[in-house]
Amino acid sequence: MVFALQRLLPADHLADGQHRDRLVPGSFRILTLQAGDQLRLFARLDGDGCLLLPLTPTPTSMPTLQWPFADSSVPSVPMTRAAFLESWIRDGRLLGQERLSPELRGQMASARCLDNAQLQAGVVLDVTHNSRVLLMVPAQVMPVDEQQASGEVEIRVQLAAGGEYLPEPLAETVADIRVPASSARAYTVKAGQWIQILDVAGKQCSDFIAFDLAAVEAARAGQLNPYEIPVLDAAATRTLMGRALPQPGLHSRFYDQNMQSMLEVVQDTVGRHDSFLMACTPRYYDDAGYFGHISCTANFNQQLAAWGVPPRAGWPAINFFFNTSVSDCGAVIGDEPWSRPGDFVLLRASRDLLCVSSACPDDIDAANGWFPTDIHVHVYGAEHTFPRAIAWRTSAEELPRMTLKTAFHERTAALTSHFSEYKGYWMADEFTGWGATAEYLACRERVAMIDLTALRKFEVLGPDAEKLLQLALTRNVRRLAVGEIIYTALCNVSGGMIDDGTLFRLGAQNFRLVTGDPWVGQWLKRLADENRFVVQVLESSSQLCNLAVQGPQSRELLSELLWTPEHQPDLNQLAWFHFTIGRLGGPQGQPVMVSRTGYTGELGFEVWCHPQHANELWDAVWKAGQRFEIAPMGLKALDMLRIEAGLVFAGHEFCPETNPFEAGIGFTVPMKTKEDDFIGRTALARQNPESRQKLMGLIINSTQPVAHGDQVFQGRFPVGVVTSATFSPVLRQQIALCRLTPDAAVVGTELEIGQLDGLQKRLPATVTSLPFYDPERTRVRS
Repeated sequence: MVFALQRLLPADHLADGQHRDRLVPGSFRILTLQAGDQLRLFARLDGDGCLLLPLTPTPTSMPTLQWPFADSSVPSVPMTRAAFLESWIRDGRLLGQERLSPELRGQMASARCLDNAQLQAGVVLDVTHNSRVLLMVPAQVMPVDEQQASGEVEIRVQLAAGGEYLPEPLAETVADIRVPASSARAYTVKAGQWIQILDVAGKQCSDFIAFDLAAVEAARAGQLNPYEIPVLDAAATRTLMGRALPQPGLHSRFYDQNMQSMLEVVQDTVGRHDSFLMACTPRYYDDAGYFGHISCTANFNQQLAAWGVPPRAGWPAINFFFNTSVSDCGAVIGDEPWSRPGDFVLLRASRDLLCVSSACPDDIDAANGWFPTDIHVHVYGAEHTFPRAIAWRTSAEELPRMTLKTAFHERTAALTSHFSEYKGYWMADEFTGWGATAEYLACRERVAMIDLTALRKFEVLGPDAEKLLQLALTRNVRRLAVGEIIYTALCNVSGGMIDDGTLFRLGAQNFRLVTGDPWVGQWLKRLADENRFVVQVLESSSQLCNLAVQGPQSRELLSELLWTPEHQPDLNQLAWFHFTIGRLGGPQGQPVMVSRTGYTGELGFEVWCHPQHANELWDAVWKAGQRFEIAPMGLKALDMLRIEAGLVFAGHEFCPETNPFEAGIGFTVPMKTKEDDFIGRTALARQNPESRQKLMGLIINSTQPVAHGDQVFQGRFPVGVVTSATFSPVLRQQIALCRLTPDAAVVGTELEIGQLDGLQKRLPATVTSLPFYDPERTRVRS
């Protein structure tokens, strides 16, 4: 392999024929490159550069490598980075990722480094030979009281003319099947093996059917009617899963018509498929006037003939990457697929299967982006293990990110298998042996602990840090003292809420913003650039995890565990919405930050640490909590607690079309006392306060469940909408948060919640003030 360092260039807009990827700090990637490709690397923030190492096609017979860049301006790894390189390789592993072969480890001395200055300008490397290259990005370990956070490195591969890019296989493959455009291929898999179906060029549907292989063989031997062969069935799957489509997590299974599991969905980088329709049929094209057009059904029949499976006029199939949805009136709507080049689904076979995958030939509508292309299938052995993951994005142009496990996952997974995806992390819903109600009661009566690592953390520091935050946040940041925390809203120019969050002041010009939406970081950087502020906005989510310890006995528990130096307040001195820095177990223990914050309406704290100390922190709290009958807590119990406490949640009480006053947090907008301008202030000042909707409580005089989105009526006409609802164990009745018109938002008003069409079913409710629990908030302030 030979590269040539071509030039430095600024980041440019995506062009056709490009593959994009990213390297987060502490990760590596192996790229397969073709002659004529260009490898482009960019970094947006300060970091430790990027290491590159060329690989031969057979690493086990790797000769001594010469550095393959013709331009000598790319330096060797300097001696100052030797410690960093050593820290990367522990027991043959690269920060917990795939095992490095001894031969590859031996070649690390041949690595070269692009420093951060080059990466921020942008680097282009011309590829002159077919090759593979290993890219590695270091990760600093950020102490909890410091604000060092490395940035990502963006990878773009500009493909040579006629070239294509497929991601490296996830592991050694058992079989590789290319499905040419407008065709289908049959293949077999054994129980436990993994099937990865990849969209090669993007926007290409792949219809998929699967049969019980033992039944197929029995039918071929004349021992079974071939029409009785169990086949993957979308209707049975939807019924048993309670979802239109399975996805990684609890609702991950595909079933046959006998309601027996056939496949598990393990990873999905698209999340948009179809199980409502058949594979395309000859009749579809005939009815559209395209007589004799090839179809997936005809291709399936041709492939299945060799297996003795009778043909059908139409095959019910799972249409991977087919973008369909169902409207409120029941119509099925289709559009161009969401899938991009290299997107995939990863399935695991529950038994031996005969599978057929197509590359759909539909070129008469948008189903394949109008241009059918290839599909590729990898089959991996059952001995491999792949984590469950769903892709998500924070913006339209961003690369997808796969679901992560939190630093506490090893401990929470030992206590439950009930996880759901939240903002790119797997979070526990409830715990085996406890359940949501028991977890709720532990928090109200004793103490409970919950992993809240999915919250996003941003370090904002520099001479203009305060100016940036004064502009971005509704609260008056100038009044915030070092060691203090404020709860704030973040608004767009129309006054709608982007998010809410808490802001920590670590120093005169050093802040830590904690929010729920990862897009907040991108927004802050854009504001800083537009206003020419001298400030850094660094995401530190991967460097900080937080464990909430909540309940009336939380202070007593944590006081036994945490040591604080003389210049920091101890837990008994720590005021509400303040934080302290200390250590776990004593002056030589692991560093932690403790904030007197929470989301439960109870006395409580959040303990923040680096992920490498997460298990130690969990174990210490869990052990000390046994005498208090501590319970782990999941998202279901947390939702009950926060609704009782009248606390708002993104996507429920607020959205970009809801302002802070309508969301019930108008106290975060000091229109009279904050003199500086902030985003959304002009729009909020134009509004008539008397015309705003109000967030109120509802006491529901019915045991029938109420849900987010149910309309609230006064007589015939709607006057509001339920934003959140739960059954309150302490109040012994169902309650809801509700956004109401001003005239209806009066305590004691009798209303009705309309379900079905709003007229056929009405549930009586009474308006009340918030919060439902501890109206004076004496417990949380105690």
